[in-house]
Amino acid sequence: MSELNKLAKSLKEIENQLTDCMKCGMCQAVCPVFKQTGDEGDVARGKIFLLERLAEEMLTDAKGAKTRIEKCLMCGTCAANCPSGVKILEIVLKARAALTEYIGLSPVKKLIFRGMLKHPERMDALVHTASRFQNLGTAKADPTQGTRCSKLLSRVIGDRHFLPLAKTPFHKTYPALNTPAGRSGLKVAFFPGCVTDKMNPEIGDAALKVFKHHGVGVFMPKGQACCGIPALSSGERKTFDALLAHNAALFAQEQFDYLITPCATCTATIKEIWPMMAEANAIEKFRADQWAPKTMDISQFLVDVLGVTPAQKSNVGADAIEFSRGTVTYHDPCHLAKSLKVKSQPRDLIRANAGCTFVEMADADTCCGNGGSFNLQNYDLSKQIGMEKRRNILACGAATVATSCPACMMQIRDVLSQNHDGVKVRHVIEIYADTIKDSPVGTDD
Repeated sequence: MSELNKLAKSLKEIENQLTDCMKCGMCQAVCPVFKQTGDEGDVARGKIFLLERLAEEMLTDAKGAKTRIEKCLMCGTCAANCPSGVKILEIVLKARAALTEYIGLSPVKKLIFRGMLKHPERMDALVHTASRFQNLGTAKADPTQGTRCSKLLSRVIGDRHFLPLAKTPFHKTYPALNTPAGRSGLKVAFFPGCVTDKMNPEIGDAALKVFKHHGVGVFMPKGQACCGIPALSSGERKTFDALLAHNAALFAQEQFDYLITPCATCTATIKEIWPMMAEANAIEKFRADQWAPKTMDISQFLVDVLGVTPAQKSNVGADAIEFSRGTVTYHDPCHLAKSLKVKSQPRDLIRANAGCTFVEMADADTCCGNGGSFNLQNYDLSKQIGMEKRRNILACGAATVATSCPACMMQIRDVLSQNHDGVKVRHVIEIYADTIKDSPVGTDD
């Protein structure tokens, strides 16, 4: 199929899906971006108005249309609250792909996606080199978070406080694993994700510790690539297709019962977006459809499949406890809570740690404002949304905020670090893993 025919097909698919929208404005009431800007063009209904004449916009102001379509967190709040069931995330992804196909990638994005992200070995080598020189031009920011900042690079990265790259990425410690099922009788494929691998290997360590403790075999093939969502969110289908094909070939090497990730974004991408967008060839489509039902967030797997139960039976109100180092609150990642409806399981894992007292924050399921590329392109707006999350965290008085998405951890850590709030940020699986005594990976307790 020619590129022109592919573009026409994409525009027709988008046009057909737009008819479901009743223009009721329910999305306006829940959109975190609209709450900050008050701009109708920033909400789903406004974007649908634009997309209804997308072909015309592509001829008159394609770059302007692309900018407006990209000003979206892709949090799924509008879709979760839409009475008509409009598949706005699918529509926006297809629209971004169509616009990028028409305009082309910027030189910077072409270098990032096609030059680096598309090639896992090249990406790993680049990140390894960067980790050796990352302290040049940066300074320690906040001891609680272990973050750094950079006045030298402020024109490029803003006033962000960021966690440095790991000295030893997860894939260097565990290049590959293929352990047999233990007493659980189950074997999982483990997809740690990019941020866990390169910035937070302790999350991967905690996951393997938990799998071993529960007698779960682990298949983790060497050379895993990104799930592809950063490229697809920028409309770069070619890189997304290549990454899907690469990962599909790796995971097809072994039989497994579930595909588990500790990243809400990766979970939603593999479970929902891989089957939706896998059009390259029939084999990849088959594998994506086959794996989608097996794909689970790690907390859902532990609670719903392995039967982990909480030590605490109920939430504790913020006004009913004396706060201590053991108090933990939870932020719901949008992709996990809104797209996959996984909300109770992460809380159950926190409560399974008898040393923690769980306290619910207000609006725990509102977006933190990260949104991946949204944070890079709209940092000031992203930070405003993040500051609302910070206020809710502080108001509940918890000493630690846990979540199930490394990207959310980056955003929350940034706003807490900039204000030196002293609240720790951890992944839910780390808190649960604290309950388990150490033992070598690959053995069965």
